[in-house]
Amino acid sequence: MSDLRGKTLFITGASRGIGKAIALRAARDGANIAIAAKTTEPHPKLDGTIYTAAEEIEKAGGKALPCIVDIRDEAQIAAAVAATVEKFGGIDILVNNASAISLTGTLETPMKRFDLMHGINTRGTFACSQACIPHLKKSKNPHILNNSPPLNMEARWFGPHVAYTMAKFGMSMCVLGMAEELKGDGIAVNAIWPRTAIATAAVKNLLGGDEGIRGSRIPEIMADAAYAILTKPSREFTGNFCIDDEVLRGTGVTDFDKYAVDPTAELFPDYFL
Repeated sequence: MSDLRGKTLFITGASRGIGKAIALRAARDGANIAIAAKTTEPHPKLDGTIYTAAEEIEKAGGKALPCIVDIRDEAQIAAAVAATVEKFGGIDILVNNASAISLTGTLETPMKRFDLMHGINTRGTFACSQACIPHLKKSKNPHILNNSPPLNMEARWFGPHVAYTMAKFGMSMCVLGMAEELKGDGIAVNAIWPRTAIATAAVKNLLGGDEGIRGSRIPEIMADAAYAILTKPSREFTGNFCIDDEVLRGTGVTDFDKYAVDPTAELFPDYFL
C-alpha cells in the first residue's frame, strides 16, 4: 500500500492530541475517519470537540463521522461501529488511542480513578478491538494500532504508579495476544509509543505545564510514524512494539528538530523506555 486513500479508520480519542494528528495525516490521503470520543462541548482545559475535529479532517481532504463514544460502554462502541460501517462501507483500521492517566501511588489512587484507567485503557482497547475485528477481517489490509508502550517489565516502571502502568501494559498485552490470535486472518496488531513527551493536554495539565510542553515533540511525529505502520502490508508486519522516531528513521527521516516544540530545549523522555 502506498497511501490510505478511501480507507476507513476508527480512531478513539481523535478529538484532540495524538488521535487527531493521526486522523489528519490519514485525511490528507482522502481517508474516512470515525472520531470516537466523548467531548461534544468545549472544555476549559481541553482543546477541541468531535465536531471541530471533524471540520479539520474534512478541510484536510478526508471524510469524517463524529461519534459520541465512551469506550467504557460497549453499547456505545457497537453503535459507533455500526454507524461507521453504514456510512463508509466497512472498517480497515482501528487506532486504540484513548487513554486515562494518573501518576499516583497505591494509597493515592482512589478506586474510581483505578477503574477509569482500566476501563478506558485496557477494557476499552479490548472492547473496541472486539467490535471492529469482524469488519477488519473483510479488509484487504487491516490494522489495529494501539498507543501503548513496549512490555518493559521492570520494577521502576511500576513502583511510582502501579495502577497506571498496569492499565497501559494491558493495552500492550492486547497487542501481544491479538497479533498472534489474528495472524491467520491477516490482521496486523502493533503498538506505537513516543520516545519523548508529546505536546498534548496531558503533558500540559498533568506532567509539567508550559515547561513540559517546551521539552516535548509535537503530535505529528506520532502521526507520521503511525502512517508508516498503517501503510505496511498487514500480513508482513504484526506484533511489533514500535517507537516513533525509530519507525521514521526506517523511512529515511533524519531531521527530528522539525518535530520539537522548541528545538533548543532538552527533550523529556517518555515513560517505559
